[in-house]
Amino acid sequence: MDLGLKGKVVVITGAAGIEGSIGETILQKLADEGATPAVIDRNARGFGYVEKLQKRGIDAIFCQADVTNPDQIKSAIQTISEKYGRIDVVINNVGVNDGVGLDASYEDFMNSLKLNMVSYFLTVKHALPLLKKSKGNILNIGSKVGLTGQGGTSGYAASKGGVLGLTREWAVDLIKNQIRVNAIIIAESWTPAYDNWIKTLENGEEKLKSIVKKIPLQNRMTTPGEIADTCLFTISNKSSHTTGQFIFCDGGYVHLDRSLLTE
Repeated sequence: MDLGLKGKVVVITGAAGIEGSIGETILQKLADEGATPAVIDRNARGFGYVEKLQKRGIDAIFCQADVTNPDQIKSAIQTISEKYGRIDVVINNVGVNDGVGLDASYEDFMNSLKLNMVSYFLTVKHALPLLKKSKGNILNIGSKVGLTGQGGTSGYAASKGGVLGLTREWAVDLIKNQIRVNAIIIAESWTPAYDNWIKTLENGEEKLKSIVKKIPLQNRMTTPGEIADTCLFTISNKSSHTTGQFIFCDGGYVHLDRSLLTE
């Protein structure tokens, strides 16, 4: 299916993660569809990713920025604006389940909000003039933690709950500009970071099995590729009348009846 993304300038934050991460997978899928990815991330790994895309003949740009720094976000969007003169889509993909719980300091809690939610606000704020011109759309990457809680991660949970609130608020606020706003909700996805976390546990294999058994559809984790495919469809004109939605790419983890979880 041709998603009609060829030549679209897509700003994506947090796409310079480890190869195989959700952000990096979305980046590669955007390139495969002929989009023009504009990556904002603090990790210099992004330079290498963009260089490889350019060698494939794909136009792309990397703006190294700490998204907890308002000035650096503003500067990155300005750089993208000066290079392309347009922005068609913003994908807010930053997310770190940082374990900032009730025992954390005020500073740590606020830093978690800055990373996991405030960066979404600032990226959209600075991209908005060009989004209005293109009648583009916004996609926020969310987490089931913002709906279900998890324990021991107040900063991340508050941030991801806030991201869902912003999704609905922006969908209302920007409907007059014909700008669509949606969120993808992720539950358990087998990423390099997840793999690394499992390896830190004494009983990692047992923990992994117990998690997988709780995912109703096929008792397996969602792949980053499946999440990326859902993202690309949602930002494309194939989803032209979809806005203000929380789209769950989670194998039924959040909503389906627990009676499905039988041995």
